[in-house]
Amino acid sequence: MKWNPSSSREREEAVAARLRASSKFYRFLWSMREELFADGFEEELLAAYAPRGQEPCPPAQLALVMLLQRYAGVSDASSVDVAENDRRWQLVLGTLGQEGAPFGQGSLVRFRTRMIANDLDRKLVDRTVELARKTGLFGWKQLRVALDSSPLEGAGRVEDTWNLIGRAMYKVVHAVSLALDVDSAEVIADAKLTVLDASSVKAALDIDWDEQEAQRAALKRLLDEVSRLEAWVARRASRQAAEPPLKDALQLLRRIVDQDTEPDPTGGRSRIKHGVAADRVISVSDVEMRHGHKSKTKLFNGFKRHIALADGVVLATAVEPANLREHLPTPRLVADVSKHGEIAVLDIDRGYLPSPTVQKLSQQGVTINCRPWPSNPTGLFSKERFRIDLRRHQVTCPAGLSAKLRPSRQACFSVEQCQPCRLRPRCTTAQYRTITLHDQEELLARLRRLRRTRTGRAELRKRAAVEHGLARIGRIQGRRARYRGARKNELDLNCAAALANLFALARMKSAA
Repeated sequence: MKWNPSSSREREEAVAARLRASSKFYRFLWSMREELFADGFEEELLAAYAPRGQEPCPPAQLALVMLLQRYAGVSDASSVDVAENDRRWQLVLGTLGQEGAPFGQGSLVRFRTRMIANDLDRKLVDRTVELARKTGLFGWKQLRVALDSSPLEGAGRVEDTWNLIGRAMYKVVHAVSLALDVDSAEVIADAKLTVLDASSVKAALDIDWDEQEAQRAALKRLLDEVSRLEAWVARRASRQAAEPPLKDALQLLRRIVDQDTEPDPTGGRSRIKHGVAADRVISVSDVEMRHGHKSKTKLFNGFKRHIALADGVVLATAVEPANLREHLPTPRLVADVSKHGEIAVLDIDRGYLPSPTVQKLSQQGVTINCRPWPSNPTGLFSKERFRIDLRRHQVTCPAGLSAKLRPSRQACFSVEQCQPCRLRPRCTTAQYRTITLHDQEELLARLRRLRRTRTGRAELRKRAAVEHGLARIGRIQGRRARYRGARKNELDLNCAAALANLFALARMKSAA
């Protein structure tokens, strides 16, 4: 159903006029709500409910609830309560004088699912960008775009190997109980899963955790019970095990066991695997969470959020598991940005440099601003001291000697050239010097030249705008994920981005 506010315009205007300055965003959102859902956006929201009928609460009204919920930082249950008792929410939702909230918790859950399925959260961000463009203060013809990312701590519980395996076993038991319509305790007893009888797996094992032999025996016991559970499921629920959710639970259990244990070459049993497996699952409650790095020494668990910003407006977002390399979302971010205008300048940090998309944009004439990687941190002659002639496939050293570039993009000076050279102690500690070119050597060479100029350094400093924008997003969304899973948290990020854009739009309108 299309949204038709139940409260009168006159009453809404009277309430809006009495709002204090601290509530001015509610007044602004109220004044923009019709324009926000114009130009076919409300019809797209309605289409997300076809052909299975309509939600009792209009989708446009639920979209506003999502924005209010993100702005106030409240849960689904609290949103229902606030919508019933806060006149500012009632003003925006058009329900002044109405008893009860027009939606329930279930309505919000179902609406988020449909938003994700139809990418309407991304469309919400696009819609706020379109409104900013209509002001004439958003320069969309030649965009100066900046990309940046920040950590987003996951909402799932991070656990060690013992508890991960135990919780994965519980997940299988729960799925079996649902599939066979039996009590979980009956499954545990029938499969003789003694490690699931206590309050936790470690409590059930009850060993001296400083004793290595006790740990080995406990691990054997735990893995034996994993095998016992898998065999029990194969006997009693083989048909159900071929379909979700039992199939997914079994696969998760086997993945955790395989990622965290390995054969012990000294005793013929298994041991906890040394090191961290690539793409290691760290939480059973959110299997998409991963270990990530804030810096070389600081770790976090969860996701990375990415934004693309131009003229203070967020154009695109992405949320990825924390272990993925920084540059991987670049193609999607650039594609989403390109819907809003032509990219003229791209400001990035080093993490995005390896992306082939960045190299492609550079070749197309887009100006790339980024601090290049250090070419030689050892104190010897850096690559910048060598003259690289890509047209002639030749590299010339500071002493004036030349070497040909090989197809491997490597130039090796000979021992005969390097041994008698007076600059050798400042150039290399090996018998001869080797220069290896990066796949993006031309771009990196340009970035190194720019860094040495006053103008180039000034251009690099302009990237600070995206850092401020990311900080605004962080204040709205917070440091910790609200939901489990990358896509749900991207929806939450898009709500935060839409709010940030509406704040920017309010500033644009006040400046006009």
